Amino acid sequence: MPRQFFVGGNFKMNPISRAQKKIIIDELNAADLDPNTEVVIAPPSLYLLPLKDIVRNDIKVSAQNCYCKTSGAYTGEISPAQLADAGIPYVIIGHSERRTLFHETSELVAQKTKAALDGSLSVILCVGETLQEREAGKTTQVVESQLREVVTVLNESDWDRVVIAYEPVWAIGTGRVATAAQAQEVHAYIRQYLSTAVSSAVSGNTRIIYGGSVTAANCKELSTQIDVDGFLVGGASLKPEFVNIINVKRN
Repeated sequence: MPRQFFVGGNFKMNPISRAQKKIIIDELNAADLDPNTEVVIAPPSLYLLPLKDIVRNDIKVSAQNCYCKTSGAYTGEISPAQLADAGIPYVIIGHSERRTLFHETSELVAQKTKAALDGSLSVILCVGETLQEREAGKTTQVVESQLREVVTVLNESDWDRVVIAYEPVWAIGTGRVATAAQAQEVHAYIRQYLSTAVSSAVSGNTRIIYGGSVTAANCKELSTQIDVDGFLVGGASLKPEFVNIINVKRN
């Protein structure tokens, strides 16, 4: 069965006003979107509930992060159980900004992934290497080590609700983007690793999407790669061109 194309929009710590939020959502609500593409948007937690109530039904809403505990004395955190209770179906886990700025280890990312899945959420799991690691020829080694921690704690059936986002850190917000060949190479490696570490079924069914300065201008070639199943879009998800990225397989 073909893997459904997936386009996620990570708003990060944007927008900064209700007026800006309304412009973004109004454009999405009015757009002619490819019905064969799964669309998920991830606003800041403050906007999750109001946005869920105004965005069209064929666009899902995701949290940008959650903690690995169901409840407790964890000031400032949101639990998977709370997100599920609020009707939020997705959460992004392990984004490079969480790993670098907030010092989340791959072990913690794995714990959070397991907690989210146990809490009935679907997970957009981010992996990727820094520029120094790529230049040192360590890309596949880094990505495998990040995935290995997750593989260790998940059951095979858990992977039905995981989307892997390969996001080279050197391409996020920099304007630099991996070439189609570079993206395909890493995606193919991830798929091969899943086949060995989990199962051939999980390898074949898991969607692996690319993130890192994705725009309407560069998404077409990337989308033609056999192992690129979509995108996790940053800055461009706040702009009208996000619609073009969503529709890339239809154009």
